[in-house]
Amino acid sequence: MYRENYINVLREEIVETVANHLSPAAVKYGYSEMPLETNIKWRPMVLIIGNYSSGKSSLINEFLGADLQDTGQAPTDDSFTVLTYDEAADEGERIEVTEERDGKVLLNDPEYPFSTLRKQGQRFAAHFRLKKSNSPFLKDLAIIDTPGMLDSVTERDRGYDYQEVIGDLAQKAGLVLVLFDAHKAGTIREAYKSIRETLSAATFEDRVIFVLNRIDECSSFNDLLRVYGTLCWNLSQITGRKDIPMIRLTYSPNAAPKATGAAAYRKAEYLPLLENQREDLKRAILDTPRRQLDHLASFVEIQGERMIHYMEALSSFREQRRKFRLKKILTGTVASLFFGGLAALFIMMLGLLDPMLLGGGSGAAAVLFMLFWMTYIQKRQEAGFLQSVVADVDTLTDVEDQTRKDSWDAVREMVRKHLEKEKGGYSLFDLKRELTALRQTVEQASQEIREAMSEVAALSDDEDADFDIPILSINEISRPVGLGEEYYQSFRYNV
Repeated sequence: MYRENYINVLREEIVETVANHLSPAAVKYGYSEMPLETNIKWRPMVLIIGNYSSGKSSLINEFLGADLQDTGQAPTDDSFTVLTYDEAADEGERIEVTEERDGKVLLNDPEYPFSTLRKQGQRFAAHFRLKKSNSPFLKDLAIIDTPGMLDSVTERDRGYDYQEVIGDLAQKAGLVLVLFDAHKAGTIREAYKSIRETLSAATFEDRVIFVLNRIDECSSFNDLLRVYGTLCWNLSQITGRKDIPMIRLTYSPNAAPKATGAAAYRKAEYLPLLENQREDLKRAILDTPRRQLDHLASFVEIQGERMIHYMEALSSFREQRRKFRLKKILTGTVASLFFGGLAALFIMMLGLLDPMLLGGGSGAAAVLFMLFWMTYIQKRQEAGFLQSVVADVDTLTDVEDQTRKDSWDAVREMVRKHLEKEKGGYSLFDLKRELTALRQTVEQASQEIREAMSEVAALSDDEDADFDIPILSINEISRPVGLGEEYYQSFRYNV
């Protein structure tokens, strides 16, 4: 209980840090359309994807302890279903669905982090829902069940961008399970694209677990080895990795067809040997709240690093544009003086030697030329300068190491699109001031969050409130980076 409270409080504090210190600048300068905490503010989530009939719903029912999701050999459910705990339900009662909400409500409720999916339209909203349950398995996490991936389906068939939805949910999830079944160890088109492109862009390798499900339907241990080998080869081709990713083996006893005779004997030979695999997978899922702390710490570090690089590029653009503008103003001033001199010479050639007339005429000519220069010539030159920078935004930054290269790869197109849209319409003074504050916040928050996580790692689930841990460390973190006093007090009360 003590460790659980510590994790929950620390998670809330990290979210508050992002909301107070990263999101304002991210939204102001176009780094993100939505506040950054939108993706991390809710409870830890486990996203489950896989081919149709790979046993996703059966496995979920097994974990939850009741048949809350429809199951079947053919595709049975074409909806994204969020399963979460109902705090108001009585745990002692039979496990069941206590409340359901449709997609329209879910996408517009600020309590949930799904507002980014509103752009998928009404068709998606009709295939998105939430179920609340009193299953103890959901007490500290939520599970997202997804439509089975198919081979011939297109975006037009679904009515929304399936891969974009998977990518959005994978960004929010602390863990992603990719399921295959013994009958279809190969990868179909949507699965290939999800693994090869969508997940690799949206999340990190350590958040993805590959699972071979329904292994009880293999006729023998040798049959299981052949299926396992086929899946290993397929995944190595998809991921492009020389090392084969780890694959967990599992099945759902309650959904398994009852075998008799020799078939039952052959399964009895190997299934008991794999029980540790099933338990290991269950522990990995239940460990998602702790995993999410690592992910949140990485989120602050990575997003902070990318934002800094993004804002540095914008600052570099404004610096370059300022120098370009000053240079052109100087050129325009010299040109206007030259034009004024020509005007004076022309007046003198007309025999008009009155000093006031000469001065007034040449001055007026110089001013008119300067106005023409500023309103037409310089604007065209600045537009050309902007186009040249947009065409080659790499001139805005130095990428002296791989870390900088990775962060620049992540923000390059964002910088380009922002310059095309906003044309550098922001205050350089404000940008530099906020960039300096962001650097300090990210450095300090990253260090202090990691220290707090080290304290979490030192705790065990059965430690009580008398454990000698400096609660003040949470309070110290809250001061410089904006972590909430209310959460600190709540933590002390709960512990």
